[in-house]
Amino acid sequence: MKVFLVHPSCLMYSEIYLRLEPLGLERVAQAVRAAGHEVHLLDLQVFHPTDYFREIHHVQPQAIGFCLNYLANVPEVLELAKATKRYLPQCFIFVGGHSASFIAPELLRHAHGAIDCIVRGEGEAITPQLLEALPDANLTTLPGIVTADGMGPPPVLLDSFEPYLPARDLVRKRHKYFIGLLDPCASIEFARGCPWDCTFCSAWTFYGRSYRMSSPESAVADLARIQEPNVFIVDDVTFIHPEHGMAIGREIERQNIRKQYYLETRCDVLLRNREVFAYWKRLGLTYMFLGLEALDEETLRLHRKRVTSHENFQALEVARQLGIMVAINLIADPDWDEAQFRLVREWATSVPEIVHLTVNTPYPGTETWHTEARQLTTRDYRLFDVQHAVLPTKLPLRTFYEELVKTQAVLNRKHLGFAALRYTCAIAMRYLLQGQTNFLRMLWKFNQVYNPERQYQDHFRDVSYMLHPPQGREAVPPKSADLYVHLPIAVQRRAARATGNTPASSQGQGEA
Repeated sequence: MKVFLVHPSCLMYSEIYLRLEPLGLERVAQAVRAAGHEVHLLDLQVFHPTDYFREIHHVQPQAIGFCLNYLANVPEVLELAKATKRYLPQCFIFVGGHSASFIAPELLRHAHGAIDCIVRGEGEAITPQLLEALPDANLTTLPGIVTADGMGPPPVLLDSFEPYLPARDLVRKRHKYFIGLLDPCASIEFARGCPWDCTFCSAWTFYGRSYRMSSPESAVADLARIQEPNVFIVDDVTFIHPEHGMAIGREIERQNIRKQYYLETRCDVLLRNREVFAYWKRLGLTYMFLGLEALDEETLRLHRKRVTSHENFQALEVARQLGIMVAINLIADPDWDEAQFRLVREWATSVPEIVHLTVNTPYPGTETWHTEARQLTTRDYRLFDVQHAVLPTKLPLRTFYEELVKTQAVLNRKHLGFAALRYTCAIAMRYLLQGQTNFLRMLWKFNQVYNPERQYQDHFRDVSYMLHPPQGREAVPPKSADLYVHLPIAVQRRAARATGNTPASSQGQGEA
């Protein structure tokens, strides 16, 4: 079967700071290819919709799969699916990914028959089974599959994601992927899932609070295949278990692999496992992303970060001592006034780290979706990109965006434009000589992308597809069944005992 896999276009912040290779889709592509299918992959982050239609005309695929990790891409995927169905009415169209898993029935309603099914949960194992079952089988007997006829059994966690090495060879224009100064940059996955339970996050609800690690040998075998000099480690929380990080590092040393790395982790993990990050600094760790989320104790408690502001500031000091450049995220609440924005600007100016703001946004799959989504001021999917306010703001909306962009501009003054070029001139020239322009373009794009009037006017566009908030008048804490895509391991085990089966997915996983 000819299978065409598609990643949608960039979100707003990706227009400046990063563009990452579609790693999850590459893993699914490899699983499908290993099952004997002819696979094509197109990333609309670096290609144009006209390229999409040109390629499906050339390939004439029998099945097309869209990756939908972000709500803001929902209208784009729906429009592409509908146009494709008109052109190739016999083509089987399916959609998977993080956000698709939480709003599957809703997507099918919007699609009016243009989407044949939604794949919930991890796609590597179930997608080949789905394609094998076409065209006659009852698809709702497959775990994680949702069609207009109903929803199948819950998706099943993989025993291991190691067998599905990314099909990086299917991705063209790889020089277009970068993150900050690391240009070009590939991506890699050492572990999957998160055992914490922050109220604003859906990573833990997607994976049922599981945390699975690849073996050091498998991780480094994948790393050795990467041609790019820079690598972004995509784990939600890197090196929770220090022995895992040390073992991967020793294998990297043994194979004499030299890269620069960017990773994400938690402040308390950095404090607890300082020696691991010090070791990785010697291996090439250059950048680290830390989600502080808030500067005060009360907001951290409301976010259920399970870390104190003192620990956060300690972690920043540790990173400085190690010589690792840190990018910080703070969550801007719609309830902020001018004084709160001013306080954040003053703090961001006083520290050497890169300070970035995202707007508090209730997403399907998060606890805040169940407790706050009834207050939504917009249901336009395109505004659910953590750069727009979708809840009522204390300030007039235009003023909120003016304060938000003014605060974001601290990053522009400190780390972009001429300020950055003074320190990176030699690096920038080397990139130019190599034909790499992502980093240089990033330095000058802030004012084109972050514009308070643009963000304000985005609220007044015509809306074709609207997100559906939770039903009922009262905001109540959600039940676990309302949150999880993959059931927690303990729940799987209880169900297995009741049926006399032992789920393979319960092997080798961490639990909170």
